[in-house]
Amino acid sequence: MTRILLSLLFFTLAASASAQGQTRTTAAAPARGQTPAAPAARPQTNATAASAGAEVVDRMVAVVNGRELITYSDLLWQLALQADAPLDNPRQEDLRRVLDTLIDQRLIAQEAEKLPSVTPTAEEVRAELTRIIGFFPSQSEFYRRLNRVGLGEDSEQLREIVQDRVVIRKYLDFRFRSFTVVTPQEVEAFYREVYVPRRRRQSPGTIIPKLEDATAQIQNELIESKIESDIDAFLEEARTTAEITILN
Repeated sequence: MTRILLSLLFFTLAASASAQGQTRTTAAAPARGQTPAAPAARPQTNATAASAGAEVVDRMVAVVNGRELITYSDLLWQLALQADAPLDNPRQEDLRRVLDTLIDQRLIAQEAEKLPSVTPTAEEVRAELTRIIGFFPSQSEFYRRLNRVGLGEDSEQLREIVQDRVVIRKYLDFRFRSFTVVTPQEVEAFYREVYVPRRRRQSPGTIIPKLEDATAQIQNELIESKIESDIDAFLEEARTTAEITILN
């Protein structure tokens, strides 16, 4: 998620899907794993297009509920924010994965619109950007990678992507984290059936913490597991009622 975090911008489209002769395949709830068709060539940068005297054209990849567009540039931007994903000749499995992520983000954002809007503060946006940069070897490497796909350090696109990730996370926290409860019985069962056996496998011969010493860690692990499960169920249900169009 993050959608999540994660990538809710539209790249300016220079031509419509029909003008490009694209074929639509629509399903009320397409299964995860459907692969987006990559364009014949990577979208040209403004500099490349200018030197070639060509028009800059991006490609629409999907439409969610008739109004949320996902373009090939959206996929590249999402990949650029993942430190281990290749940008040159992206693998089909990576494109498929980020398309799923972007669709999920669009569905979550549409649900979030039903609640009173709360604009993230500048500090929240800076903290999220700092968190993302932390997954990269250095800040300079982070921005170098973004520049390769047209996301400048001070670009409006980057600011909006980060801001939207904060909005999505806050919505998920409100909807799921606020109502997630872990009982003492669940903690005790997890300690006995999962925690202790796992510690014995990972650190044989070491002293295993007592239940009271491990309670906080176990509670956090159970809460995160429940939230992940609830979000998965929510997205599965959202996809069954959504109109998701994948464009070839």
